[in-house]
Amino acid sequence: MLAETITAERFRTSLARWASGVTVVTTVDAQGRSHGFTASSFTSVSLEPPLVLVCLDLRANCFDAFTGAEGFVVHVLGRDQQDLAALFARRGADKFPRPGMTSSRRGLPLLPGALARLECRTERQVPAGDHLVLFGEVEHAEAGEGEPLLYYRKGFHGIAGPGAAD
Repeated sequence: MLAETITAERFRTSLARWASGVTVVTTVDAQGRSHGFTASSFTSVSLEPPLVLVCLDLRANCFDAFTGAEGFVVHVLGRDQQDLAALFARRGADKFPRPGMTSSRRGLPLLPGALARLECRTERQVPAGDHLVLFGEVEHAEAGEGEPLLYYRKGFHGIAGPGAAD
């Protein structure tokens, strides 16, 4: 059986039909500078121990910061945080400091207003195609209220219809 050759554009178009939540992932480098990126490739992996994963593009400006980091924070974004998601998705943008930003006990950047924040210890890193999969053991978690920001068909959306309101 021969495998079909799939173009990158066809693959992207097909994956754009998958709605996902939007996160911003932050860390600090060895010099204490803050770094971050927007990710929709995020999921839970295990409850015992509590593990999550996020995928980082090998070409990301912040790649070296994350590969050398002992930990990172996943911020699950709310519907009203489209501008933040867009900012952290841009290459070379001045992303820090942000108004209302604080630091965790471990010195990791915490962005205000997220629906949830998961502070993680880097558990392992696995190369996978044009990305690096970062596995994190969740050491601290907090959840807020609100509607999530979704990414679907190459754009940001909220939940519409029954059950959308909190």
